[in-house]
Amino acid sequence: MSVVLDAQIELRPNSSLDDINIAIRAVYKQVLGNPHIMESERLVTAESQLCNGTITIREFVRTVAKSEFYRDRYFESCSPYRFIELNFKHLLGRAPLDQSEISEHIRLCIEGGYDAEIDSYIDSQEYLEKFGDNIVPYYRGAKSQVGQKQIGYNRTLSIYQGYAGVDSAFKDSRLTEAIATNSGNKIDLPSTGGRRSAYKDATEKTFKIVVKGSKFDSPRRSSNTEYIVSGAKMTPQIQRIHRSGGKIVSITEID
Repeated sequence: MSVVLDAQIELRPNSSLDDINIAIRAVYKQVLGNPHIMESERLVTAESQLCNGTITIREFVRTVAKSEFYRDRYFESCSPYRFIELNFKHLLGRAPLDQSEISEHIRLCIEGGYDAEIDSYIDSQEYLEKFGDNIVPYYRGAKSQVGQKQIGYNRTLSIYQGYAGVDSAFKDSRLTEAIATNSGNKIDLPSTGGRRSAYKDATEKTFKIVVKGSKFDSPRRSSNTEYIVSGAKMTPQIQRIHRSGGKIVSITEID
């Protein structure tokens, strides 16, 4: 059975050009979801900067994650849940643990935009502690870790597709059902690195958005308001909520 392996690729001050090229290929594979990259799609300037020491692996990862290649395949083409799910996988090496993490990043993406969403992972304390400036992000879910919940271990393996899998092949979330219902995932890895069917698209599901905001008749008083929306209409609804000054408390699946 094909399994995820914990493997670190780290650049050091004395790393050779071959070492740097290995790291470059590893970043493309990890961050871009194991795609086939044409020569014309490579980030030649960023690669050169990494080779001459102008930027670190961390900044190269940031550049790749903000590239048109990544944006086109995962932001423009996937459901919002899938985009967030893959950002966790590609940049932190794990799956999102609960609905609050998903909701937080959906809000951030809407409020701060695409770049702010990407930066939030790479500038996080978690990223710095696990990868620092010079380690290529890698899947950390192959082995249960001290302080890690078993549910996180299961979910990380659930979004792993095998060595031959390509993340852009799936546009729908793999974890929507498990995270929204706070349930565990059955681990069902592909035996030869193949692909599995996806979860039902998040746009077809129904969600409850709980919002805390001031009452119109009394700015000092606040109350919670619930909105029931389909996944397809969730993003514009969240935008309306923020324009009106409301604060989203939670987003949960109800159907």
